[in-house]
Amino acid sequence: MPEVMFAGPDGRLEGRYHHAKRANAPVALILHPHPLHGGTMNNRVVHALYQRFQAMGFSTLRFNFRGVGRSQGRYDGGIGEISDAAAGLDFLQAVNPSASSLWVAGYSFGAYVGMQLLMRRPEMGGFVSISAPASHYDFGFLAPCPCNGLMFHGADDELVPEASVRKLVDKLNTQKGIKLDYRVLPGAGHVFNPEGTAQVADAVEDHVMTALNRNRMALAAD
Repeated sequence: MPEVMFAGPDGRLEGRYHHAKRANAPVALILHPHPLHGGTMNNRVVHALYQRFQAMGFSTLRFNFRGVGRSQGRYDGGIGEISDAAAGLDFLQAVNPSASSLWVAGYSFGAYVGMQLLMRRPEMGGFVSISAPASHYDFGFLAPCPCNGLMFHGADDELVPEASVRKLVDKLNTQKGIKLDYRVLPGAGHVFNPEGTAQVADAVEDHVMTALNRNRMALAAD
């Protein structure tokens, strides 16, 4: 997993990047939890998602938001971090100009940033939101939600009540053409233990491979 430094809007950003062998491989951007609460690209869930997308044949990038690790700049309340994520996607697209699809996956604060990125980049093909902070941030900007994706939450999340995420999912699923895959892990809190992390990664692989296979079948039918 080669270390990369790429240009962000407030200085250089530190990341880890895996380049897939296939020329038109899909790409995935992985976003970490809140910078002020210990979130980094080395978070257990972020690292697991990075490895799982890599195993699925994706060119994959995880990086530190501004002010985290060796990334320059300072925390910007979420606004600058959305621009950091856009810079990460720019990097991915520059080195993968013929990528077959673009995905963003985020955990906690990273899920919020990832869904903001969806609204700014219409070329995105899918998303994964783990423990989305639906009780902390207003997700009303998803109007309309631009694509389908996976939302995954711990049933016993002590920071973000599961009911708040279910309410968001139900609201988004009323939109035309949107059918989110919502999965709840019994007994899990906001922070996943190693076993829970493996279950998160398994759910992500199941969702993503199903979506990619569905797209392949649709192209073959054309």
